[in-house]
Amino acid sequence: MLGPQVWSSIRQGLSRGLSRNMRGWASGEGRKVDIAGIYPPVTTPFTATAEVDYEKLEENLHKLGTFPFRGFVVQGSNGEFPFLTSSERLEVVNRVCQALPKDKFLLAGSGCESTQATVEMTVSMAQVGADIALVVTPCYYRGRMSSSALIHHYTKVADLSPIPVVLYSVPANTGLDLPVDAVVTLSQHPNIVGIKDSGGDVTRIALIVHKTKRQDFQVLAGSAGFLLASYAVGAVGGVCALANVLGAQVCQLERLCLTGQWEDAQKLQHRLIEPNTAVTRRFGIPGLKKAMDWFGYYGGPCRAPLQNLSPTEEEALRMDFTSNGWL
Repeated sequence: MLGPQVWSSIRQGLSRGLSRNMRGWASGEGRKVDIAGIYPPVTTPFTATAEVDYEKLEENLHKLGTFPFRGFVVQGSNGEFPFLTSSERLEVVNRVCQALPKDKFLLAGSGCESTQATVEMTVSMAQVGADIALVVTPCYYRGRMSSSALIHHYTKVADLSPIPVVLYSVPANTGLDLPVDAVVTLSQHPNIVGIKDSGGDVTRIALIVHKTKRQDFQVLAGSAGFLLASYAVGAVGGVCALANVLGAQVCQLERLCLTGQWEDAQKLQHRLIEPNTAVTRRFGIPGLKKAMDWFGYYGGPCRAPLQNLSPTEEEALRMDFTSNGWL
């Protein structure tokens, strides 16, 4: 049950509404926050004894801060958030907030399986510095996660969140897509500002853009592998794991798309597809962390039960980068 302190925090947040001005977002004019841009989903570094390595986290952030990202996502899928305790999740957000330039957005993954737990985590993450809550679809009882159930869940979270909410659909991990009809309904909520769609279905992304065009609602691609295609159909940016490794190149692809240099964008997109697939669908977080080690960041080990790459997998990962001219 939500305790008195949590309800007090909720009330304080709601009384502020979107009128506060933090890290560059504003809003007393009735418009939702603009989330356009590129965001790396930050990994959670661990020590050899599987403790969160906050020093390495801050070192990575300082290096990534040299690129023109719109902000950073923490406690997304690449942050291994299901393997962290609640206190670790909040401390990671707190440390990132302290290290982040004030002009960068901090999107924090606050999704939990129950609506109540999600509300509590969202409020807590706002208290430690999150600007926007990224809320993944609850999925343990996916067979009962109908459009009605998901609309009710997200509406309750958005009603009680002191910060804006971004929907998060990642079917590869949850086993379900947030239905388009639910997205359209939720886009009308004043505190729901957009969606991160990681499914890779560009037709679906285009349909969401089309059906929400009358709302102040934005779509972020959930991967660099379909970033160009997403921009072409109306997405405004991306949350891209590959940006943890090839940050300059992902930002360059953004610039080429936004300035209409489609031929050059196409050439660059082609060279990013295999490395992106390698650090997402093919080898996942262990692949991303290994690539980070190669490119001057700290990747380090994953937390169990995830296992590091085998030598054979590592060689295949390397080939996906070298064959495209990145190593």
